[in-house]
Amino acid sequence: MAVFEQAAQPASEAKLGRRLRIAQVVTKFTAGAGGITLRGALALDHERYASTILAAGGGWFGDAARCAGIDVIELRHMSPHVDFREDVRGLRELTARLGEGGFDLVHTHSAKAGALGRVAARRVGVPFVVHSFHGFPFHEFQSPLRRRAYLALERKLAAITDYFVTDGTVVAAEAVRLGLAPPERVRAIASPVDDGIPRVSPATRAEARLLLGVPAAAKLVGTVARLDAQKAPLDMVEAFAALAPDVYMVWIGDGELRGRTEALIERLGLGDRFLLVGNRQDVPRLLPGLDVFAMSSLYEGLPCSVVEAMTCGIPVVATAVNSVPEIVVPGRTGLLARPGDPASLSRALRHALDHPREATRWARAARAHIGDGFRPEVLGRDLAECYESVVELGGWCAEAEAA
Repeated sequence: MAVFEQAAQPASEAKLGRRLRIAQVVTKFTAGAGGITLRGALALDHERYASTILAAGGGWFGDAARCAGIDVIELRHMSPHVDFREDVRGLRELTARLGEGGFDLVHTHSAKAGALGRVAARRVGVPFVVHSFHGFPFHEFQSPLRRRAYLALERKLAAITDYFVTDGTVVAAEAVRLGLAPPERVRAIASPVDDGIPRVSPATRAEARLLLGVPAAAKLVGTVARLDAQKAPLDMVEAFAALAPDVYMVWIGDGELRGRTEALIERLGLGDRFLLVGNRQDVPRLLPGLDVFAMSSLYEGLPCSVVEAMTCGIPVVATAVNSVPEIVVPGRTGLLARPGDPASLSRALRHALDHPREATRWARAARAHIGDGFRPEVLGRDLAECYESVVELGGWCAEAEAA
């Protein structure tokens, strides 16, 4: 019996004789990568893994993490923007924090934390380093010079990374194709959503419309996203401007492009119908009020907001970027539009609004398509298997140096 029990023991416990100490490093502890980081840490077996989250201060999820017994370290110099002096300070701060923590594994998320975190982890001799691609920091809407620079930097960082996790299969395939990850050291996982997302119904729809202040009979398009360049809010405003005058739009989220977005809304005379409601903590209660969920992003991984809309039962129109087409299957579970092309997005939205029976069929098919694959416990299992694989395989960086 002892032989079987030993064989069943996780690789990390067998090699370390204790829980695996993990540092989760993310740029901002807010929606998107921050939410995935929190859900992953919560879903891991706390008897086998001890997680600490390091992120810029002011994140929404800090209190939730602490209440669940997860340590949170706020970083003073972690900024999403490229700033050489601040990034040098950020690297020093992160190096000190990781050196103090005695971590067995560092798991980095997002571009800035991915760069600083991986370098800092190697500087202090952390045995294993994992990085998650929540999309890529380079994309077709950048200048060729910047794109090449970011791609070259990611290839250099790949040389000090033991394992890669991606949001969706397409992102994993691109990582292998572009030489950012070796085929045996990358795993595609699902972006999890929280439990408790209500299903759309007459009652939940009426409540959501009341909370949003939108007329009960109006057609309503909505999205949940930051107001920043990645999410292309100006494209959304232009796409919306071409829709019928009885359609309303609600953008849930805030960000650095709020001023420019407000100015464009005002210039196009849409102020009474295009609503910027800012960051909200009651997003699940608002989703049932939408007739169509829209996404205008220029690049993504596999966005949780789209999965949440599908879970709620809302038809989805999204831009055809990265892993989004894995769940938004054109004509079957939603519609895809060309990124960076407001006319294409407007056309898709118009079709969804003008053909509600067809859109309802997409919504039903979408819920069946995603099934239970985006639940937090699925992410917990996937991450545990990734970490076990890293420990069992050993660091490929060390192997490369030895060779």
